[in-house]
Amino acid sequence: MTIVITGASRGIGATLAAQYKDAGEEVIGTARGAGSEAVLDVTDSASHAAFAASLANRPLDLLICNAGVYLDKGDDLDAGFGSDLWAQSFATNVTGVFLTVQSLLPNLRAAKSAKIAIIASQMGSQTRAPGGSYIYRASKAAAINLGRNLAVDLKPEGIAVGIYHPGWVRTDMGGDQGEISVAESAQGLAQRIAALDLARTGAFETWDGRAHPF
Repeated sequence: MTIVITGASRGIGATLAAQYKDAGEEVIGTARGAGSEAVLDVTDSASHAAFAASLANRPLDLLICNAGVYLDKGDDLDAGFGSDLWAQSFATNVTGVFLTVQSLLPNLRAAKSAKIAIIASQMGSQTRAPGGSYIYRASKAAAINLGRNLAVDLKPEGIAVGIYHPGWVRTDMGGDQGEISVAESAQGLAQRIAALDLARTGAFETWDGRAHPF
């Protein structure tokens, strides 16, 4: 199985990459840095074109859209949430997901029963609205909606799309107070992705297998 994981330089992406490699899968982990296994800036169309060209016609069995940013953590309603943060966040968390899927569609179509996993967050659910983190919540809500619509359009082609809340994870993004470790999250996500099929396409689930309301 050939797998592409965006945002694989650290955190959940890096742990998922290591986990799949240990299982004998071929993994291509991407990140923005020049020292990355495969350079991909998900916000840049030219970077997408270059990365897709590097794969040539190689079939892609699984695409995990994991790259994401949380730039407005702790911002104040009166003075924070600058327009630049909105633009940067949506460019990565929403547009970046779409451009990744779009650019790699030929590779996904070349595989048999390809899958796409979008790492979203329950913070984007309309049922989780305690206030604050407006930009991150809005971008993840959009990512969930994007995944739902991609699932509809790609189902006739045999490509399943799963949307996942990875849990409150102890990472740089999640903070030290997170409820679960990176390893626990990655293991649970891999199980959810393994179970993903066309019957479950478009579902929004937690890392530990619970259906999450939108």
